[in-house]
Amino acid sequence: MKRGRIDRRLFLATASSATAGFSSACYWALSRDASEPQWIPLFNGKDLSGWKEISKKPGAWKVEDGILRCSGGEGGWLSTDKEFSDFELSLEFRLPQGGNSGVFLRHPGTGDGAYTGMEIQVLDDYAKQYDNLRAVQYTGSIYDVQAAAPGVTKKEDPEKWKDRATKPAGQWQKMDILCVGRKVKISINGRVVVDANLDDYPDKVAKHPGLKRTSGFIGLQNHGSGVDYRNIRIRPIPSN
Repeated sequence: MKRGRIDRRLFLATASSATAGFSSACYWALSRDASEPQWIPLFNGKDLSGWKEISKKPGAWKVEDGILRCSGGEGGWLSTDKEFSDFELSLEFRLPQGGNSGVFLRHPGTGDGAYTGMEIQVLDDYAKQYDNLRAVQYTGSIYDVQAAAPGVTKKEDPEKWKDRATKPAGQWQKMDILCVGRKVKISINGRVVVDANLDDYPDKVAKHPGLKRTSGFIGLQNHGSGVDYRNIRIRPIPSN
């Protein structure tokens, strides 16, 4: 296994858990086999089937040449029409210079998903206009909760900040999210940048009640800038 890839065997489980059948509890200990759920495409590359646009002025999201493309504008978000609890989510994104978006998890369908659910940040980390951001605002971070590695701002440690998993704007990048129970693991371009237990952030719950949610919609944020997504797929994980 290449360095930095998600190793789903890192989390220990007892022998009885492993033999009791597949569940979210033992998922973290089991390696891939035929008993695991299969990947389900969330985007068919043709149209917005399975999605609904939440916006005061819909029409920003279109499908062109197999790409789910947001033109920006009035904001809002694109939501799955189904809710998910525990899952593995994989997608690719491409940002223009200065681009800003996000992936919402366990969104209740109302309110700002960065707070009522969770937002995994998608940002052009290298844009000059974002030099003064906090570490919890760069790509791969659980927005305003847990900073993506290397966990520093550009001003705090310029050299360490350069050791980021993200690529400059205009390139396709891959994001993998493993969300099981209270555990959230995020990988950008094959490198794990967040490995978090949501119970470790009790001081964040008042501002981010979504951290307590166990299920919800998956969403793609329209933050006013353009952004492209493709190869969006999910592997639901049955709960106990």
